[in-house]
Amino acid sequence: MPQGDKSKYTDKQKRQAEHIEEGYQQKGVSADEAEARAWATVNKQDGGGKKPDGSGRKQ
Repeated sequence: MPQGDKSKYTDKQKRQAEHIEEGYQQKGVSADEAEARAWATVNKQDGGGKKPDGSGRKQ
């Protein structure tokens, strides 16, 4: 997956990142930095994009 490609994320993860990004922007963080922080947060919470069942994903 090329860097910046969001196609492997679920709709829920995309919504979460959008909501987190809006929160950062309200706090005065630049748009680019807010987007980067939002996706970093989603990755931290879920371990990245979609995972097939049985891949050792945290439960």
